[in-house]
Amino acid sequence: MTDWSKRKRLEAAIAGEPTDRTPVALWRHWPGDDQDAEALAAAHLKWQQDYDWDLLKVGPASSFAITDWGVEDRWVGSLEGTREYTRRAIARPSDWTELKPLDPAKGMLAVQIEALRLVGAGVGDSVPFIATIFSPLSQAKNLAGEAQMLAYMRRDPDAFRQGMETMTETTLRYIEAAKATGISGIFYAVQHARYPLLSREEFKTWARPYDLRILESVSDLWCNMVHVHSADIMFDLTADYPAQFINWHDRETDVRLADGLKQIKGAASGGVSRWSLHEESPEKALAEAEEALMQTNGRRLLLGTGCVTMITTPTRNIRALRESVTAH
Repeated sequence: MTDWSKRKRLEAAIAGEPTDRTPVALWRHWPGDDQDAEALAAAHLKWQQDYDWDLLKVGPASSFAITDWGVEDRWVGSLEGTREYTRRAIARPSDWTELKPLDPAKGMLAVQIEALRLVGAGVGDSVPFIATIFSPLSQAKNLAGEAQMLAYMRRDPDAFRQGMETMTETTLRYIEAAKATGISGIFYAVQHARYPLLSREEFKTWARPYDLRILESVSDLWCNMVHVHSADIMFDLTADYPAQFINWHDRETDVRLADGLKQIKGAASGGVSRWSLHEESPEKALAEAEEALMQTNGRRLLLGTGCVTMITTPTRNIRALRESVTAH
């Protein structure tokens, strides 16, 4: 009998080979806990202990990468567990040129590296875990605010480009520090591959080159995932990103799992709507999971949601989804 470790199961899914069962994973934000390394690690270790996921995505606040440039934020009750920005760090074009690369051994970056280290120490070699990385363009949005960031990008491209270079350099430094904690890969969040926010040419100019540089830096890791956020996405401009998994809102876009698998090289992550999972009972989510397995024939799939699970999702629904793959 084959001994199916979590890594072996994921690697088989990536390769399109048969597995003992479909791998499954959910992830969520941890408001409040995400400000403290020990609390964040403890939350993830409990999450893993409770549900035995095949992959553990470590989820920091989106502000973690930019806090030390001067942003301020707080959690005010979002169902997603995301935080609201109360102070931005970019107020004029020249602010982009004044950003300096951050040291991952200091400040909030160091807090998150310590959280990864504690998660790694807690799960050992038995559970693959990945670090969340927000794209430089996503970081720029949070530094300045969405509308203002787009205005700077279009009106002051030279200054904006300097900021993008600094954010990319900081991200690369952080990833190198994260590798030392034993991560199996990164979860790379792409939030601007969507209409009408950017044109295709703008995405090719301001997103793809930086994304590819960062993904190249993790080519030595075996379990990288790209998350393509939102509904009206430029899927074709991200489908060739070098990652083992592509995760997108397949239940909220016109790119179904079967359609996406025709365009990507690795495996898909998704199949269930986070809003279906958030309902009072698990029936709808379980029906979507079943249909996802039919779409993919149970191959090249990490079953889960297209984005974060709501922090108020009923635990019986989470448990039902986890148990559904064991039944297969």
